[in-house]
Parts: sequence; structure tokens; C-alpha cells
Amino acid sequence: MNVDEDLDKLLETLPSFLKDHLTTHKSKDKIIEIVMDVGRRPEARFTTGPEYLSHKIISWQDLEYIIKRLSNFSNDNRAGIERTLHRISCIRNRQFLITGLTCRVGRAVFGSIGLVRDLLESGKSILILGKPGVGKTTIIREIARVLSDEMEKRVVIVDTSNEIAGDSDIPHPGIGRARRMQVAQTDLQHQVMIEAVENHMPEVIIIDEIGTELEALAARTIAEKGVQLVGTTHGNCLENVIKNPPLTDLIGGIQYVTLSDEEAKRRKTQKSILERKGYPAFQIAIEVNEQNCWTIHENVQDSVDLILRGNFSIAQFRTIRENEKIIIRYKPLEINPFFPSFIQSSNSLFKINQNWSYFNKQRNLSVYSVNEKRFVIYSYSISYNLLREVVLKLNIPITLTKDLTKANFIIGLKKQLYQNQKLQSIAKQNNIPIYGINRNCIYQITKLFQFLSS
Repeated sequence: MNVDEDLDKLLETLPSFLKDHLTTHKSKDKIIEIVMDVGRRPEARFTTGPEYLSHKIISWQDLEYIIKRLSNFSNDNRAGIERTLHRISCIRNRQFLITGLTCRVGRAVFGSIGLVRDLLESGKSILILGKPGVGKTTIIREIARVLSDEMEKRVVIVDTSNEIAGDSDIPHPGIGRARRMQVAQTDLQHQVMIEAVENHMPEVIIIDEIGTELEALAARTIAEKGVQLVGTTHGNCLENVIKNPPLTDLIGGIQYVTLSDEEAKRRKTQKSILERKGYPAFQIAIEVNEQNCWTIHENVQDSVDLILRGNFSIAQFRTIRENEKIIIRYKPLEINPFFPSFIQSSNSLFKINQNWSYFNKQRNLSVYSVNEKRFVIYSYSISYNLLREVVLKLNIPITLTKDLTKANFIIGLKKQLYQNQKLQSIAKQNNIPIYGINRNCIYQITKLFQFLSS
């Protein structure tokens, strides 16, 4: 990776006692942000932790010295430095006077999206999730450069606070040939998003920090016009978006559905359940867990449905090592906030609850545990030949059996498993987990077998 950060331009805006200290600091290249508040000591936050920069406290004159060297603060209390990616945010008192500054170091990291380049080439819309400071903006800046320069697509960036392309009318070279539309008022960003589609014929639109219902609706409208979207929003995982009402349109919307008495009895669930309302604006979701470790939802539609039903699902984990080798693994989704603990994995421990999670209800359930290294699978209501073909094609250490007493795992169609009370009883007596899938869902079978063999 090649890092271009223009750090010296940021240091030049600081008072001399801070500039001199940071210029010679041994961890200068690891700095994340500089925090200054009136009447308190200045502090720098590095990747290794926070550190005070001086025993001298910050005065009003120090803040005034810095503010004079910045662009004007916008209505979202952010400013920048000409032709750089640095962001300076202010804290105001009740009289709207600035009492504190947060100077965030902006970096253009070239080569930072090697983990998901194949997803970009798919042409599908991508939603990037992560907590503040994890590097979402850096990721989409590099995505803009790759899509515009290397894939030669028409890319338009809707730059909420000039954080992607820098605080200047001339965009930072870190975005490549992509064009940038600035947002004069943050509460009108949704209008700029629609304007970008209608006026500039983009193939890809990139949006940072989708945070309101209007912006989510605009993203949905853009997706329906056939334009590829790449956007970011705050949240640790996909479940956070489902729980955030203004943003649910990004993943198809969530609605309560009232079932008939007969259907509720058949499902053994309450009459009111949650279901996805429509097709999601983003087909792929990326959870940025750490800088070099991301969780991929290759099909947002399926992932959301499985989360709402409380069903067993497997997510893809991608990690890049120091030698730039990419490792792809499959693991169960984290425990979701809507339903009881239905899957827990720790090394070889594997748990599934006895009444199966797909019944879409909350209750305290006991779990089975399987601790064998080699899985012997009994197939019920699924073609034995189909499963054997999957095992042979994947070349994984899984054995299929037609003798239920020899199995340590049962797989079958949900509806058929539910109706067979005898099978449930035998499985419970022998402590055998049961996994139900949708009819003809070869994708679920493949992902399950890959997880069991890992």
C-alpha cells in the first residue's frame, strides 16, 4: 500500500509549540487526529493510543491562530485545508463561539480495496458499514479511483462534507478521474444525489455517510434507475441497519406482517412477525470490522430474510495478511438482536437450538452441541445424490449416511422436518443437531458444508 497524507500542511496550521513537537515525533505516521479544547492540554490520538502533546493548555488565541488558516466552517461545523483530505471539526458553546477543534488526518491509501475488488467488478451496489474512525471514507475514496481509472467507468461522488475529495474546488488526485459534486447544505444531500443521476449520466454514484430517511429513499430511487451505488453508513453490522428505521430502505425496508391463525399455528410463531418489505437498494454489504478484516454479505436480500426469521446463516470473512495474501473463510453470523442465541461457534464447538431458529419466535431454548472433527450427515427430504455431488465437488471431509443412528448432524427441508415428530424425538435423544433449509437451496447447502469442513 502507498500512503499519501500531506500531513505537513496540517501541521503548518498549528501553533509552533505543537507543530515542532509533532514534526519530530517518532509516531508521526500513525497519528489519527489532534484534539484541542480551551483550558485543556492538547492531545493526539495515535493508532497505539492517546498522548498529551504539551503541558501548556490551549488558549483562545491558539484556536484563533488555527481558525484563520482554515476554510470557513460549514453548517455541519466542518472545515478543511485546501487541496488536502484533512478534516477539522469544531465544538461551539451556547453563544456559538468555537471552544474546541478536532483535526482529523485524511489519507489516500492506494491499494486498500484488494480485499473486495472482485465485488466491484460484479457491478452490484455495495453498502459499507463500520463504526466511526474505522476507515470507511478511505475505502470509498479508493473505490472511486479504481472504478474511474482502472475500470474506466463514469463515476460521480456526492461529497457530503468534502471529506472524500478534499476541501477545494479542485478534487484531490486520490479519487482518480471520478467527478465530485459538493453538497452546499447537508440536509439537502438527497437532492444532490438525484441531481447527479439526472444531469451527469453516471454509471456509478458514490455517497458517504447515508444517515437520513430522505437519503435512503434517494439511494433506493437511484438503484431503481439502474445506476450502481457505493455508499457508507454508520453501524457495526447489518443488524444495526435493520434496527435503524430511517435506514431500513437501504436493505429493502422492514414491515410487520399479521398471519392468519392457521399460518401462525403452522409456523408455531406469533401472529405478528417482521418481514422484508421490498428489494434492497444495495445487493452487497461489507462490514468493516478492522482495517484488514471485513465481513461480506454476498446477498443482502437473503441475509436480511435469514436475520428476520432467526435462521442459520453463514457470512464470508476476508482477511489480508502482511504478504498481501487474502484469506477467505466462512463463519456463522453473529448473534442477532431480534432472536435468541441460535448459533455460537468457538473453535470446534458448534451449537444449534433444538426447536430450530427458523420458526421466527423468541423464547429461551436449550441447544445441542457437536464436538466431532468429522461430520456424518443424515439427509431427510433432500436428494442423497445431490448432497453427495456437493461433497465430491467441494472435496470436503464430510460423510453421508442413510443410517440415522450413525449421524451426528441432520439436514432437511424445513417443512418436512417440522412435520416429522419421530425424527425430532430421535434427534433429541441422541443429541443430534438439525438444520432446515429452503427447497432446492443449493447455495445454503454449499455454504453449510464449507463451514462444517473449516
